[in-house]
Amino acid sequence: MLVPELAGRRIVSTRVLHPRMLRRQPEPDDFAARLEGRVVRSLARRGKFLMFDVGEGLTWVSHLGMSGHMAISGPAEPLGRHTRVVIETGSGREVRMIDPRTFGFVAVYTASELAASTLALLGPDALGEIPPAERLAAAVHGRRVAVKTLLLDQRFISGLGNIYSDEVLFEAHVDGSRPAGSLTVAEMASIRRAIRSVLEAGLSHGGTSLDDLAYLLPDGRAGRHLEYLSVYGREGRPCRSCRTPIRRSVIGARSSYRCPSCQT
Repeated sequence: MLVPELAGRRIVSTRVLHPRMLRRQPEPDDFAARLEGRVVRSLARRGKFLMFDVGEGLTWVSHLGMSGHMAISGPAEPLGRHTRVVIETGSGREVRMIDPRTFGFVAVYTASELAASTLALLGPDALGEIPPAERLAAAVHGRRVAVKTLLLDQRFISGLGNIYSDEVLFEAHVDGSRPAGSLTVAEMASIRRAIRSVLEAGLSHGGTSLDDLAYLLPDGRAGRHLEYLSVYGREGRPCRSCRTPIRRSVIGARSSYRCPSCQT
């Protein structure tokens, strides 16, 4: 939904309504100065980061945090609760960033700033070209970190969050509490296949909106993938494959869900 609204559009004005959203901008005043009047040449994504090329080596970067989303609105529409950033485009429409917990951010980086930013530390994109299973297994050989924690490490693979890492591990039949270094090449291959399968299924349903509706699509609709989840949030309910009750545990301070029968 963001592509037709932003691609090729001129940025007319910007409003940042919470200063925390600019905490990654080297000089906060640079955000508006670098963005206003520029045309969005292309849109891309790297892991959980949205990246907009606005020309002359500048890249507008947005991260939605844990509970943020983008909304497309008319300028006359009242600002929704928790609206943090408003970008007015040449089409007369506004792209608004809503982030209740202000865990997200916006910034416009030069090429050198981008190279020194968090994005430079990201691992391969989860929907891009993930390295072969043999290389992944070799990279974690001997590591004691839990598999679940490893999948959440954006330096290893970028783009997986708490919900989808649990779903990946279920589909791959791997217990997320196991030391990553204990994975065989075959198990890593199963995880690798499951990453694409799980993410593509989530995308086909518009993502996962939980009961708090913190995440919504830009047109205001809720993502429908919640009803298709295999384990996440289903504690005590029967496994969709074997009917064993799903169990909840805490791995690396994150709630984790698994089937104790399918994921031995």
